[in-house]
Amino acid sequence: MSNSRLAIVKRAVKEIKDGMNVNLGIGMPTLIANEIPDEYNVMLQSENGLLGIGPYPFAGAEDPDLINAGKETVTAVDGASFFDSAESFAMIRGGHIDLAILGGMEVSENGDLANWMIPGKMVKGMGGAMDLVHGAKRVIVIMEHANKYGESKVKRTCSLPLTGQGVVHRLITDLAVFDFSSKGMELVELQEGVTLQEVRDKTEAHYVVSPQLLESLKNEIDL
Repeated sequence: MSNSRLAIVKRAVKEIKDGMNVNLGIGMPTLIANEIPDEYNVMLQSENGLLGIGPYPFAGAEDPDLINAGKETVTAVDGASFFDSAESFAMIRGGHIDLAILGGMEVSENGDLANWMIPGKMVKGMGGAMDLVHGAKRVIVIMEHANKYGESKVKRTCSLPLTGQGVVHRLITDLAVFDFSSKGMELVELQEGVTLQEVRDKTEAHYVVSPQLLESLKNEIDL
């Protein structure tokens, strides 16, 4: 992983609590599975019909029949369950997933998420994202703050097709952590070594800085 992706994954792991049922989206979120503390009793769920995903297998120990929703080979923990996708989506739509951590292409200041297609690009389908953003009890999006052209992916309004409107509870990027509520978008944390000005320069969306963050920065300056 690049340093920016590692920072995102390490911060996202802190959102997972012991005893949770968690769905990890394809792409960067799947890397979180290897970082969950061993002492945690966490059941990772996949839309293709597995509850109890373990870490990635070691080279040579892969089982081609044991895959996640991104068609990557995985392992299963003790007590794992296998079922069809209809049962899997019943879990999601029934509100039995405590936390969904998804990748994003764009997130707006209203908590809208676009993460399933780019116009003009061939896609196999939207996967389970649209169900997850409405069925999971809490939705966290992880993504790099800017695209390869340096353009902000944290936008006033999403330009890509939406996965869901106002569905994001927390956004974690390589620069910062934002929360969303009826009051709008709030910057609550900075990644290590990042300044408020850097976030301001690279964020298109309107947001406020939490009083707690301002106070912590003031204390650091005073020290």
